[in-house]
Amino acid sequence: MHVAGRSAAGQGPNNTNFQKDIHMGHQTKTKTTRNTIAAAVAVAIGAVPVAHADIELGMGLSVAGFADMSIYNFNPDGDGEGGGNNSTSFGIDQFETDFKFAGANGISAQVDIEYGENFEGSGDTTFVEQAFITKAFNEQFSMKVGRFLSYSGWEAEEPTGLFQYSGSGYAPYFYGYYQNGVSAFYDGGKVDFMASVVTSAFNPIDRNAEDLGYELGVAITPIEGLTAKAFYIKDEDSDSEIVNAWVSYSAKGFTLAGEYNTADYAGGADGDGFLVMGNYAAGKFGITLRYVDFEIKDGFGDPTLKTSSITLSPSYKASDNLLIVAEVRQDNVDVGGPDATSFALEALFTF
Repeated sequence: MHVAGRSAAGQGPNNTNFQKDIHMGHQTKTKTTRNTIAAAVAVAIGAVPVAHADIELGMGLSVAGFADMSIYNFNPDGDGEGGGNNSTSFGIDQFETDFKFAGANGISAQVDIEYGENFEGSGDTTFVEQAFITKAFNEQFSMKVGRFLSYSGWEAEEPTGLFQYSGSGYAPYFYGYYQNGVSAFYDGGKVDFMASVVTSAFNPIDRNAEDLGYELGVAITPIEGLTAKAFYIKDEDSDSEIVNAWVSYSAKGFTLAGEYNTADYAGGADGDGFLVMGNYAAGKFGITLRYVDFEIKDGFGDPTLKTSSITLSPSYKASDNLLIVAEVRQDNVDVGGPDATSFALEALFTF
């Protein structure tokens, strides 16, 4: 899926150029270079969920995955800043297979193999997206080591966790990404805690442990359907500090969510942004309405990117394994690109 806001290595807060696909959305969706939260997948498994159960292969080994195909039309306003020509793309956006192993004594492992745009944004390739080993010490506390996705952010990194076709567009500025290091999770029932020490909060191919990144998070679920999470990310390599917080409430087919982000980057640059989203799902049908607004400023306080967008995305569950998602999106860009209207139709097959 071409999802707005995914970043490749060297992009987002650790890149002072701050070039982003903004639908521009992930954008021709413009491709420049590219998250949500793995935990959010459990909450936001799509507007109308499709089956995503592991296929047991035996001896503790199982496999799951998805195939994502779309047709996408991007229509920039030729009168605005950076205006260009209408463009349409069609094809496989991403294919992923996740191998999971459950061993003895609380040891498990997972390796995700993806065909799609790689971390460096250099075109479609087959690569290892995640690979980590987990040790569960008891029912409450576990640790993992390897390459894994950041806990931070409301919107999921994978299309299987999104309520609509596109991402917000601001994930590279305010979310952590795939990371190399060690992470701990404590399940306290209504209050959970998570912490990670990584080589970089934003660069999945950085193995240099000289300058580290740190991520701290807390999740609160006081009543059924209500979840609030807050994260603090400090990355020494890029000299960045980010605070990400979101809250969601789900009941009677409705899911409402809000998120706020603020960040300080190298050289005095900073940014902030928010989104509000509502989704309703009933039977085979679902519909999502989302508004996003964010701004990035340089060290002199001048905006280098200032944009907002509104998205309407209906969906239809064609079968237990196939979800059809449509989307119309309007981006209003004050600084950093042209205003644009985009349309998408997506087929998402899970196994």
